[in-house]
Amino acid sequence: MKPKMMLKMSIDLVMTVLLLGQMAYMLIGEAAHEWTGTAMFVLFILHHALNWRWYRNLAKGKYSAVRILQTVVDFLVLISMIGLMVSGIIMSREVFAFLPIDGGMSLARILHMLAAYWGFILMSVHLGLHWGMILGMIRKIGRANSSRVRTWILRISALAISGFGVYAFLKNNIADYLFVRSQFVFFDMEQPLFFFFAEYLAMMGLWVCIAYYVTRLFQKCSRGHNAKRMDGHK
Repeated sequence: MKPKMMLKMSIDLVMTVLLLGQMAYMLIGEAAHEWTGTAMFVLFILHHALNWRWYRNLAKGKYSAVRILQTVVDFLVLISMIGLMVSGIIMSREVFAFLPIDGGMSLARILHMLAAYWGFILMSVHLGLHWGMILGMIRKIGRANSSRVRTWILRISALAISGFGVYAFLKNNIADYLFVRSQFVFFDMEQPLFFFFAEYLAMMGLWVCIAYYVTRLFQKCSRGHNAKRMDGHK
């Protein structure tokens, strides 16, 4: 694997870990939340700098259903990250406390909650939209041959993780935060961090699976449509 691709994957992996940590801000402490959030935003900027050609190629080529979905999700992730950083700076009591910002705390808090929970889902979907490429790289690194048994084990594992993700999504009332049915996020302060991260990792896995299989469905439909067109021209 090329060094640049290794760097990209490393940055994405660190961002994923930091994202999970960010969701536990009441459990890890406000100072840690601010510093990890700042580090995540720096890595996000670096991620875009390494993928600058994506912007240059936006006006080139045809837009399939998968490419449209990927492009929309990418821009929504960008918007959510900007919303997180702006609202985070306004509310900061540690990293950006030196800035002469006065007022806007109430609006910033709601914006931060919206950007955080939508960003969590959108970044999970973003990961799922590229999951096929990630699996391909893993197979290439491990030089693993396709195995029907291993494929079904992975599918059953994905189903189990997704099921637990649905449970965690409902248990933690995530929809209330996504649609501002609640303006405050509630945490079980007695819950061990391990179980908290297990629930959020499962929710991330749920959205990764949904995005991955939606992508595969679109690709299958596209191949079927192209095959019909080829038959029609014979």
